[in-house]
Amino acid sequence: MSEHQRILIHKVLNTSYWLLMGVFSLALLYGIGTVFCFASFRVPSDSMEPALVEGDHILVEKFTMGARLFDLKPAFNKEQFTIWRTPALGEVKRNDIVVFNFPYPERQDSIGFDVMLYYVKRCIALPGDSLEIRNAHYHVRGVDEPLGCVEAQEHMEQIFKQGRSREWNIYVPAYPYKKEIGWTVRHMGPYYIPKEGGSIGMNDRNFHLYKPVIEWEQQQKLHRVNDSTYTLGNQPITTYTFLKNYYFVSGDKMENSRDSRYWGVVPEEYIVGRVWGIWKSVDEWGEMRWGRIGRIKSPPQSPQGGEEKRSSKSEVQGLRFKVPLVQGLCGTDGLCHSDGRKNL
Repeated sequence: MSEHQRILIHKVLNTSYWLLMGVFSLALLYGIGTVFCFASFRVPSDSMEPALVEGDHILVEKFTMGARLFDLKPAFNKEQFTIWRTPALGEVKRNDIVVFNFPYPERQDSIGFDVMLYYVKRCIALPGDSLEIRNAHYHVRGVDEPLGCVEAQEHMEQIFKQGRSREWNIYVPAYPYKKEIGWTVRHMGPYYIPKEGGSIGMNDRNFHLYKPVIEWEQQQKLHRVNDSTYTLGNQPITTYTFLKNYYFVSGDKMENSRDSRYWGVVPEEYIVGRVWGIWKSVDEWGEMRWGRIGRIKSPPQSPQGGEEKRSSKSEVQGLRFKVPLVQGLCGTDGLCHSDGRKNL
């Protein structure tokens, strides 16, 4: 082998080595970035209009609450597992848009975890808040700022005043679906949002409101023996102190959103992060919507008049992902992960 050939082979090997190292480094940075910094999802329904529309691709930042770390094997096998978080740089605020694992994937009365099923909603109430819905409008005791999309709330109230809820396919009964409590999506509360360290007395009302949360935290069954006697496992219980934080969330398009009004609160550890902005938006014909790219605008806070169009795509609660991972994860109410990865 001539000297020229040896030099040529050396250059080829050296170039190949550095190319491979570059690809590996980029892949490593990408993996670290998606686990600890950002995740990308595609919005497949209209439940968050006008803030988010079908076909928007959103970036979810994990700095605020800290990135989640957990073992995927027991999560996929629906076994008990622990979720850890990296140190948080802030906290979720009212009116933030968040992405989370839907907490009731199998049963309405039991908190579960589906690693493949994500929802996107707006945070309305924080841990420790006392929430009410009056005339379809959100109110938190001691808070004066507008909550959620006020324009949508005005629209909902007009539908009720005109007696057109059935025409709009609005399911009126609300969580916890008990006649003695009588909550609806028009009138609800006061509803104490559980906070770590917060305590409640056990009575019939609190039994129905917080049974899924208490059973999930304790991994024991909560039973009502009679009007004044309740047991957790085999032990009588008169008060309960919550171990974790929870949030009340809502879709902006309230007439077509299955949210906390219908199924209750979201555990803090189920939240992936806050929606930072839209990095891509594609319409139903595959055309780019360049004007939608960027940070998300605040929700409309005053009615603009005019009749809104009914949604042609009803939001389905608890729809499972059934497409191959390489094609992304899709659901009507859930989100599509942009590249099919499981989010940590």
